[in-house]
Formats: sequence, structure tokens, C-alpha cells
Amino acid sequence: MRREPSIIHLDLDAFFAAVEQRDKPSLRGKPVIVGGVGVRGVVATASYEARKFGVRSAMRTAEARARCPHAAYLSGRFAAYRMTSRAVMATLRELSPLVEPVSFDEAYVDLAAGPSADLSPAAIERRAHELKERVRSVTGGLTASVGAGTSKLVAKIASDLRKPDGLLVVAAGTEADLLHPMPVSRIPGVGPATGERLRRVGIHTVGELARAAESDLVAALGQAHGHSLARLARAEDDREVVPLRESKSVSAEDTFERDIVDPALLTAHVDRLATRVCERLIRERLSGRTVTVKIRLFDFTTYTRSATLAGPTDDVRVVLRLARRLLTEVDTSAGVRLLGVGVSGLADWVQEDLFASGMGEEATDAKDSKDAVEAENAEGDRGATTFQSTETAASPIQEVEPPRRWSPGQDVAHTDYGRGWVWGAGQRRVTVRFETAETPPGPVRTFASDDPDLAPYTPLTWPAYGEEPNDGLADPAPRRRPPYL
Repeated sequence: MRREPSIIHLDLDAFFAAVEQRDKPSLRGKPVIVGGVGVRGVVATASYEARKFGVRSAMRTAEARARCPHAAYLSGRFAAYRMTSRAVMATLRELSPLVEPVSFDEAYVDLAAGPSADLSPAAIERRAHELKERVRSVTGGLTASVGAGTSKLVAKIASDLRKPDGLLVVAAGTEADLLHPMPVSRIPGVGPATGERLRRVGIHTVGELARAAESDLVAALGQAHGHSLARLARAEDDREVVPLRESKSVSAEDTFERDIVDPALLTAHVDRLATRVCERLIRERLSGRTVTVKIRLFDFTTYTRSATLAGPTDDVRVVLRLARRLLTEVDTSAGVRLLGVGVSGLADWVQEDLFASGMGEEATDAKDSKDAVEAENAEGDRGATTFQSTETAASPIQEVEPPRRWSPGQDVAHTDYGRGWVWGAGQRRVTVRFETAETPPGPVRTFASDDPDLAPYTPLTWPAYGEEPNDGLADPAPRRRPPYL
């Protein structure tokens, strides 16, 4: 174990909601909820103003609306989140080359690998204060909570204890004083089921967990889980900060506001998802061997179908062909509520023309029982832009063009009125509030949903990250989802 609290955990406060409040002046200081805005959506992030009403992450949007009906409900803007996250990660790398991003809004930093030799608690606290101010500057005012400790476990718990906009440095040797009074649910890996098992044997706090015989924990929880929790309760966590985390798969999925039964429309959605996955593979210079289609039916029954090829590919034609075939292996006539496409078995090379004959495919399938919890995503309820299915010689289909829709919170630009964001949409009309992060709260105007003067807009990059700015109207990069969804 380390002798200094040289691991820092930084967590941006209510990140998605904070970015929305930063970029939308009329929402500052008001309840903001980001996530799926449809009837089947779930909350990704709630601002602290919304949390006062009991709204929390992973809550169904319908329940959030009942608790906080006056909040602003927005779909995700992942380009803005990604750019802000990049500015933060670049700032962290000024402290140390060992930075491990966990998600858009969270990362570990190993200060022992940095240039400073002073790792005393006082010096680390001073540097953490400077880091918080630097993050506030490069993000345009966002706050972060920072914890520092001798391990990832302690640093993570320390940052959680001081949210929002807090700082806690746990000196070496004081870990037990911090952890032992806490409920066992504070330990990673202790969910409701594990917590109930521990309560049955009289363990309620981390201190009681640390004092329990390891053999009793193994008997109650199993060999691996019991041994792991015993070590964590004693603050024995030797996990290193790993700067590069290997991707195991690339996937995309959508949850639909209404069940889809039309085979042509389902095929078009599969094409769109497969295309998005392949664009990401190409952008990250990856390829994969296994194509998987995930299908959740109207009654929450979830099926996955997979096909494994003899070698890796990033060819959208191959992925489309396999994904379409896998879709036909499930009876979707009763209605589909969620659809996903993924590629796994990743490699950093592509074997050209491997699949011309279609040889080497091994079909596998799996069926999961009805899920108790939906893995809804914030992007799934966004209005889809016009798309066209990709036609191949093997399976031509008709062009499918869904009606154009606008999603709440979406960035837009108008020829006459400039930049703004979608306040609401419906009945073939869209209402826009014209304001940006640099302006005061702006006016609200309503247009026809197909108004040719109104167009989606991708915000400019943050200068702090050093990217070249663009005009916002011609960004070819597909939307990407955050790791936690």
C-alpha cells in the first residue's frame, strides 16, 4: 500500500446537467434533467436543483416528471459533453501522465508519476485546489469534487463525500477512521442483494465487515466476492492507475417511444446502428470479428443473436449483412422497444476481402429472461434525422424516411435569428429559445418543423482543448454515447 495519498479521483458535479446550464443561460439555477425524454426514458443526470425533489440518475423519466414537473427535460448533446470532457482530461494530464478516464466526467490521476516530488497531504491538497480552479476555467464554470487517498477506493469515496464542489484528502493511516463508520453499501460491489446477505449475518457497517472472519464472508458470498470485500473493507486496494483502457466492444442501441413492428423500419434502424458502429470502428482504427444484434421486445424479453467471422472487419457492408440476417432470427411481430448492434473481438487491423464468400461464420444465440431493469439510454429517445437504408445485392429493401423530429435541448441555428436550442416540439412545430453560453437569456420563437431556415448545429470546440473551431453546421462525426450508458 502507498505511504502517501497520491491517487486523486476527480468527479465533475452533475456533469450533463451542468453543461446544459452553462450553455443555456435561462436554465441556470433551475431544475434540469438530462436523459430519455420519451415515455420509456430514464434519467441520466439531474441537476442539484432537481435532486431536491427526489430525482436521481437511473430513475424513470415518468417518475421524475411526477416528482419535478416544472424541470427542463432535455435529451443528451454528446458532442458538447465530449469536448468539455477532453478539456478536463487534458488538464489532468498536466499533473501526471498517468490519467485513467472512467467516463466523460470522472477520472483517476496518479500524482506519484508526476513532476512534483512533494506528496505530503498539505501539498496534495494545495494542488487539488489549483486543479479545481483550473477545471472551472477550462470548462466555462463547471465544478468538480476531488478526493485523494492511498488507493483508488479511498480516493473515490473521498470525492463522493464532499460533493458538490468539494475536496477531501485522506492521509495515509487514517483510512479506517474514514471507512469503518460507513454503511457497507459504500464499498464497490455491495449492491442490494449483497447488502441483504451481509445484513442477514449481522454486518451493517464497513467496520463490521472488516472485523468479520473471511471464512464467514466466503461462505455467505462465495470465494472471489467474499475475499475481495474483506480486502476492500480493510482499505487494501492495490489497483494501479491505468492510462489506457482497452475497448472490448463497440456498440450502439436505441429505445423507441413506441413499439416498432414494421420489418422494413426495423431493418432501416439496424442499418443506421450498424453504420454508426462502423464509423466509430474506422475512426478509432479498430475492426472486429463478432457482430451482435440485441432485440428487446414489447414485454421486456431480450434476445441477442451473434455471428462470428474468421477474421476482423470494419466493412459496413459486412456488418450490415450479418446484422440484418440476425434480426430475422427473432420473431419481432409483436413489437420491438429496443434495438442494438455491436461488434466485439476487436483488433487493430483489417483483413481485406476476407468475407467475399461469406465463409467462416459461426452463428450463436442467447436468450435472456425478462429483464427487471431496462438499460435505457439518453440518446435513444432523440429524434432521428432522415436516414436511408443501405441496399445490397443480397437483400434490397425500400428506402425508409422517418419524419423529421427535433429533440428538447438540441442545438440549432436559424438563418435570421442565429444560434439557439430546442425548447419543445410537436404538432409539426418546433419552439426555439435563442441564446448561447455567451449571451443573456434569449427570446423564444416557434417555427414549422420543416422550416428550411432552421438546422441542427454542432457547438464550437473549446479553445482550452486546442481544437480547431468549425462553423458547427458541417460536423460529419456521428453522435457517440458516454461509457456509463
